[in-house]
Amino acid sequence: MSAKPVSGPMCTRASLAADLRTLGLRPGETVLVHSSLSSLGWVCGGPVAVVMALLDVLGEEGTLVVPTHSGDNSDPALWSNPPVPEAWWEGIRAATPAFDTRTTRTLGVGVVPETVRTWPGALRSSHPQTSFAAVGPRAAAIVDGHAPVCRLGERSPLARLEESGARILLLGAGYDSCTAFHLAEYRIPAPLTDNSFAVVTPQGRRWVTVRDTMISSERFDELGAAYEKERPVLRGAVGGAGARLFGLADAVAYAEGWLPAHRPEAAGI
Repeated sequence: MSAKPVSGPMCTRASLAADLRTLGLRPGETVLVHSSLSSLGWVCGGPVAVVMALLDVLGEEGTLVVPTHSGDNSDPALWSNPPVPEAWWEGIRAATPAFDTRTTRTLGVGVVPETVRTWPGALRSSHPQTSFAAVGPRAAAIVDGHAPVCRLGERSPLARLEESGARILLLGAGYDSCTAFHLAEYRIPAPLTDNSFAVVTPQGRRWVTVRDTMISSERFDELGAAYEKERPVLRGAVGGAGARLFGLADAVAYAEGWLPAHRPEAAGI
């Protein structure tokens, strides 16, 4: 059986950097990146080359931020992809390793965030499920203070990114990946829910449950499409991927108006 042919385009660190500059990414800015490596084509150097290209464009004064979520540190009773037998639930709650900013791997956000997580000088926020990692001079200010009772709200890096005037880069990813829209859910506000995870406490590893805002990415693709029709979004190609670049604060403000009108049940209306 022959191997599947490699598909293009061929991308390099230099070609990706050139495409990012053409799109509108600028030195010195802070950018939150959601990415799909496979959408870029064949990348010489893989995810390392992608991170290098982003840092090349941002320069020494710019800051790169990515989601480094670890959703498997959660209540197995809520798992659906795939579910696990109910007989296992208590064992999983007892044995799940506590979140550690240094060693807990990412899940479901792609290989580029995992690469940033382990990058020299990278800092990571401390939420057991929805952490972010950052590289650059603003990294500490963005990731510090991520509260365990606030996955993606006012006490998360999203609010710090909003304050810093950050932009969002969707690099082969869709609006359904746009975590910033969740910040709007905290401001509607949405109903509260129980949220459980394993953490390290002064007494050692513990399984804890907190109350937090209920979040959902349902209809985020529609929200993004509506936003793009009405607000300024830079669009272009980076390698073989479609890319979008836009202001985080503007996107959150738009979502604050759109979500109650189009998802009133999720907003508790």
